[in-house]
Amino acid sequence: MLYQMLNGQHWRHIYIVGDLHGCRSLLDAQLIAQGFDIEKDLLVSVGDLIDRGPDSLGCLRLLDAPWFRSVRGNHEEMALQALAGGSREMWQRNGGNWFWSMKGAAMVSARHALKRCSKLPLIVHLQLGERVVVVAHADYPADHYAYDQPVDEQQVVWSRARIGEIQRGVVRDIAGADAFYFGHTPLDKVLDAGNVHYIDTGAVFGNTLTLVQVQ
Repeated sequence: MLYQMLNGQHWRHIYIVGDLHGCRSLLDAQLIAQGFDIEKDLLVSVGDLIDRGPDSLGCLRLLDAPWFRSVRGNHEEMALQALAGGSREMWQRNGGNWFWSMKGAAMVSARHALKRCSKLPLIVHLQLGERVVVVAHADYPADHYAYDQPVDEQQVVWSRARIGEIQRGVVRDIAGADAFYFGHTPLDKVLDAGNVHYIDTGAVFGNTLTLVQVQ
């Protein structure tokens, strides 16, 4: 699935969270601090639930929670490719050893959870009244956003071209939506550039886990 549309009228508050990378306890602490209500609120992830941190399986279990949605990140992509017979080494080099160290029923459970990631959308469209907020892992590789518009899926998950331009001082809004939230590139703090926001603040490297309220 490339796009998924969510209507904000179904929830009281909506939050977007940066790359989790197995940091489930950090997320739980943030949600408690925010007064997150699992009956009324929604959490949307920019992807990269797994790898590097201490509890990848705990983060994957979020996919069972009715109050949680996520786009697919490049770490989920690497995992899916490895499980489909692709490069196991690439995933291991980027934090996938947690999976290969599992045994028996634990590995079976993790394998099933990872395969669910193949059903995750690459782009989440949040319709918040008149406002449109778009969530993707790395980029929306176009100058104009439109729901269901074909875009390069590889760039949605992997590209750092736009953030590279921003870091060189070139800032261009993406037309067609009010705000875009991406992760993928770990930063010391949130990077806001026009209507584009990068919110992976490197929680797995000891920095803050960023949670942004959009409704």
